[in-house]
Amino acid sequence: MKKIILASSSPRRREILERYDVDFEIIKSHVNEKVSFGDDPFQVVMSLAFQKAEDISSKLDSNAIVIAADTVVYMNSVIGKPKDEIDAYRILEKLSGKEHLVITGITIIDTSLGKKIIDYETTKVKFRELQPEKINRYISTGEFKDKAGAYGIQGYGEILVDWIEGSYSNVVGLPIVKVDKLLERYFNTKIL
Repeated sequence: MKKIILASSSPRRREILERYDVDFEIIKSHVNEKVSFGDDPFQVVMSLAFQKAEDISSKLDSNAIVIAADTVVYMNSVIGKPKDEIDAYRILEKLSGKEHLVITGITIIDTSLGKKIIDYETTKVKFRELQPEKINRYISTGEFKDKAGAYGIQGYGEILVDWIEGSYSNVVGLPIVKVDKLLERYFNTKIL
């Protein structure tokens, strides 16, 4: 089996892959993630995932499969990672009681064959009504940092969510079922 390279420094993506008996290595991409947030969210995440995968695959000599992902929250516009606590409060207040999409772009590249697949996964998330006190208590955990939409469903942020429709692992940051399907279909590789 080819070596799998995860082009991400996200501990959440690493934890998802570690659940399976997969021989993988993490190499962080240093792509500048600047995009216009007025752009189509699907194009944004697929473009960023592709840039990350290309960055890593261009530096490898080995026979490997590079997996990259990028996740955003979308509700009328792309909601990125909060700059600080004030920004996190604004984002969580905006999401309170409403539905939003979590969209993850995925790129997989086989470095020996030059084969590239770009795709995405979408999950609908409904937040419960959040009182200011609840938002402040959540922010005080620090969990909002470095998270699209200012929350982490796999941690304390689970209490903010009423329901989801679609892939749970997508909301965490790596839609593992979609990744496995793409690996099986296009790269003759399986996660499990």
